Amino acid sequence: MHVAFVHRRGFGQFAALAARLAKAGNEVSLITETIDQKIPSVLVFRHRAESGPRADPHMARHMGIPDHHARIGHRVAETLDAMARQGLVPDIVVGHIGWGSMMFLKDVLPRVPALGYCEFFYRSEGADIGFSPDDQPDLETRKRLRLRNIAQLLSLEAIEAGISPTQWQRSLYPADAQGRISVCHEGIDTLQFRPDQTASVRLSDGRVLSAGGSPIVTFVARDLEPYRGFPQALEAAAKVVRQHPDALFIFVGGNGTSYGVPPPGGGGWKDHLLKSLDIPPENVLFPGVVPHAVLRQLFQISAAHLYLTYPFVLSWSMLEAMACGALLIGSDTAPVQEVICPGQNGLLVPFFDTDALAEAILGALKNPERYLDMRAAGRRTVERDFRLTDCLVRQQDILEQMAGKPLARQ
Repeated sequence: MHVAFVHRRGFGQFAALAARLAKAGNEVSLITETIDQKIPSVLVFRHRAESGPRADPHMARHMGIPDHHARIGHRVAETLDAMARQGLVPDIVVGHIGWGSMMFLKDVLPRVPALGYCEFFYRSEGADIGFSPDDQPDLETRKRLRLRNIAQLLSLEAIEAGISPTQWQRSLYPADAQGRISVCHEGIDTLQFRPDQTASVRLSDGRVLSAGGSPIVTFVARDLEPYRGFPQALEAAAKVVRQHPDALFIFVGGNGTSYGVPPPGGGGWKDHLLKSLDIPPENVLFPGVVPHAVLRQLFQISAAHLYLTYPFVLSWSMLEAMACGALLIGSDTAPVQEVICPGQNGLLVPFFDTDALAEAILGALKNPERYLDMRAAGRRTVERDFRLTDCLVRQQDILEQMAGKPLARQ
């Protein structure tokens, strides 16, 4: 079977599935702006990257992003059309619907079934916007968010089915579309991300960290910013080290802004927040973005892993940490609540309550034996619901059902 993937940033969420299909002997292609990795025997068709949203005085308000998405959609349509003229018509197309890439799919390939990755549908209530008490959306914000969904709404009309990684993310989509959206996570490699009591991490200054040394608390985000609870985690760290001065907090992530807004005056949130917090520099480490192998080792030696988030997309890092046996201390927000049963496979605290967060961390550091069963239950949760091999089987079943023909399978 020929499966074509569509994603702006390389394989993205489709990497494991694309690799599995290609290795089994299926014809696999990728339509993209940039390539994040190479997968043997996959044909890559790169289209020209469109510049970001334009500020055009003749354009209606808030139409910059919909215009940007439409331009991306045109590029993908041109690429698919060129493929079709060369006889490379796929049996099914799988694509992320968030950036407009799938908008014109049916205009090019009207009889080819399409599966859309439905990651996040923007809403002015019940999700990230308005979650913070000082971020209540005004009328202009509500209009902007509604227009931002244009590409997804057009894509939903053009696809036969969709997949979302969590029930909550699926629930954000219009009610009449939810019946066509299956819940299926991309999957976590539990063979790679597993507990290892012998794991250690060597720092750039030569120090070697292991589970038998000073207790380590980990925090991971694409960027250290409010959307992922970095201010609350850093404030809780300052409170913890006053009572547990040998604790080391490792904050992994960039110093930019992936979501939300930058701090007052610009720059990164890390430098902005450290100015107002009394936290000894020897108790915090900011390694920036680290290789995946190093991230796994950090999870394996972590006494507690903090995962705080606005109601937003669920990060792989949370599940990878649980798979490594780290004690998960998360925020009581969706979709974290969908995975964590408090007191059984992890702990949940109110997102903005740094005292509760600090108390939970101190409990994990002072009585680690008390949480051994909870850590083991966290891994079992990932093995049961998010194991990579199981998720890939479910994804392949969906593709076969939609295409009406069998895939080559390993």
